[in-house]
Amino acid sequence: MDTVHSELRGNRLLALLDDETLRTIAPRLVPVPLPLREDLYLEQAPMTHAWFPTAGVLSVLGAAAAQTDVEVATIGSEGVLGVGVLLGAELSFGRVFVQVEGTGWRMSAGDLRECAATQPAFNRVLHRYANALMVQIAQGTACNRAHAVEQRCARWLLQTHDRVRGDEFDLTQEFLAQMLGERRATVNQVAGSLQQRGLIRYSRGHIHVTDREGLEAAACRCYGFVRAEFARMLSAPA
Repeated sequence: MDTVHSELRGNRLLALLDDETLRTIAPRLVPVPLPLREDLYLEQAPMTHAWFPTAGVLSVLGAAAAQTDVEVATIGSEGVLGVGVLLGAELSFGRVFVQVEGTGWRMSAGDLRECAATQPAFNRVLHRYANALMVQIAQGTACNRAHAVEQRCARWLLQTHDRVRGDEFDLTQEFLAQMLGERRATVNQVAGSLQQRGLIRYSRGHIHVTDREGLEAAACRCYGFVRAEFARMLSAPA
């Protein structure tokens, strides 16, 4: 396997593919940067491409009908932005943008559909991921109704930590408040509490996770449930 194919395996979905399948779809994939805050999908706009991140985090927001920006899912190197394309949709239901800058591979929507139709291993991997993503969205919705803001904040920080390289990432309190659907003052109080307990260090929009186990203990059980589901769905070879 040459260098390009090795780099493709920086995405966990592509890493599940056998060499022959990966070699077949590789010419359809283009390396791209994922700049901070870049919009990849806009609400009710055509989904012209799919993205397979190798680093960074994508944020999926609910539709504007909610009257506020609330995150419903995140996507990192474990996944792909383009499940809607796979399932036959043409327009994005909400906005998707780069939450933490990174890199990835881009494929046209037409190529994604064609490769899924002609490469059974690729199709199976994509559908297993689609199931895991639906679990993340469903459980996140339940979590937002059932659990305290500190638990949800810890869950969100853990999900982001899982998707970045290292223990640090940039995050403003204003942005975190939007993602959690809470007032900035509330999130400021919660972040201060987590910092006082030594779970994180927070300064000028920069998060450093200092006690991973403690942060997991502060989160609700939803975090572990969703993480286990992803591990189960994405561990089996294609």
